[in-house]
Amino acid sequence: MADTLVHADSHAHGHHEVDPGPLRYTMGSATRTTLIGGVVLGIICLVLSFFQDDTIQHTRFWSNWLHNSVFFMGISFMSLFLVAAKVLFYSGWHTVFKRVWEAYAQFLPVAIGLMIPIVIGIFMHFNHLYHWADASALAEDKLLAAKSAFLNPVWYAIAAIVIPAIWYFVFAVRLRALSKDEDKNGSGDFEQHKKMRKTAGIFLPIAAFSSAAVIWQLIMSVDAHWYSTLFAWYATASWLVSAVGLTILLLVFLKIQGYFGQVTTEHLHDLGKYLFAFSIFWSYLWFSQFMLIWYGNVGEETVYFQTRMEQFPFLFWANLAINFVLPFLILMANTTKRKLGILSFVAIMCVFGHWLDFFQMLKPGILETAVHAAHTPGADSHGEDLHMHDAHAAASDDHSDHGEEHAADAHGEAGHHGESKSYAGFMAPGLIEIGTFLGFLSLFFFVALGALSKANLVPANDPYLEESLHHHV
Repeated sequence: MADTLVHADSHAHGHHEVDPGPLRYTMGSATRTTLIGGVVLGIICLVLSFFQDDTIQHTRFWSNWLHNSVFFMGISFMSLFLVAAKVLFYSGWHTVFKRVWEAYAQFLPVAIGLMIPIVIGIFMHFNHLYHWADASALAEDKLLAAKSAFLNPVWYAIAAIVIPAIWYFVFAVRLRALSKDEDKNGSGDFEQHKKMRKTAGIFLPIAAFSSAAVIWQLIMSVDAHWYSTLFAWYATASWLVSAVGLTILLLVFLKIQGYFGQVTTEHLHDLGKYLFAFSIFWSYLWFSQFMLIWYGNVGEETVYFQTRMEQFPFLFWANLAINFVLPFLILMANTTKRKLGILSFVAIMCVFGHWLDFFQMLKPGILETAVHAAHTPGADSHGEDLHMHDAHAAASDDHSDHGEEHAADAHGEAGHHGESKSYAGFMAPGLIEIGTFLGFLSLFFFVALGALSKANLVPANDPYLEESLHHHV
């Protein structure tokens, strides 16, 4: 089989023989030790965030857990989405490295496990991540009460656990099994590939609708009084750019180690075009959401951006600079997408930048909820007099600029206290947040590389393998 692949690739590169490298990935001791060390670092940072948070809610700990769990769940989901989309739409150029996306999708059950403590905490009321989960808030806030048919612990559990479980156990497992079976029993009739196409055709529309529900529940509902019809698209685009960035980084890393010899500059160039194109698409969605809300100038909508621009300016502008300006300026030139050093740098910045994007999606709303919880009679606020206004309730009552002013005042108070020890790690990521991110990233790669080692790196009997081996941009 190795001789066949080398022969095919030699034609693809002007009859120059290319060593495909080992057909199976084996995790080296150095890689294993590094990833385990990263996971340990993440655990240490989570523990520190728990004990250094001097509020009874331990909101910094729970928000870091939620932030990273949702971020890497989305990358895993988008990898599965890419596998299904490529099969359904007769794409072939990616075939030589499609096992990377299959491996990334295997993180979904781990992500489900990570979400279980969040769900239990919402049912048992030992975290304060979502304002709608507070029974006293529901009793006082007409808007939250009106949304409670959807924003409630049961629907949250469905979005956090049941829907991702369907993605994985119904679709990812089957697509992976058919792909591996094609390696062993594939023939000229391409029976496995036809079954994969049918599975993908069922999965994609389900994924499109269900992923929006997941995003609404897990991410958008931290700002429970606010909503945007573009938000699900926006968050999905952020996941997609991150998935492409991690794909580039892993392929470059494995090629350095001698794997994926048939993955050429042509393939990486196309991934660079994906990184560039979807960064622009994300920017288009960012601008569309911002422009429509700015133009409408409705207090209950503008408060979302007003809060982030005035109280979290670093997050707001760094998000735009890293995720739009940087990839736009660097990857616009065709040659930069063919230089592995530059491409890897942009991929690293985009992954971190979109992790920062999810940080600013979640942290401001969670901070406000924490301040509300601390201000609730009987809450242990350690003597801090927060005097938090119920901003969004005011905005929902009169839908006026007066309500928006209350919202700004409330978030201003949150921002003021965010500078204290109680709310460290909310105004901008601290070392604890960076360490937690590296821990989750290490866990993600550990799971993905473990899955990668259980199948041939190059799918031998895929009907589009020859096209992929002869791929030119």
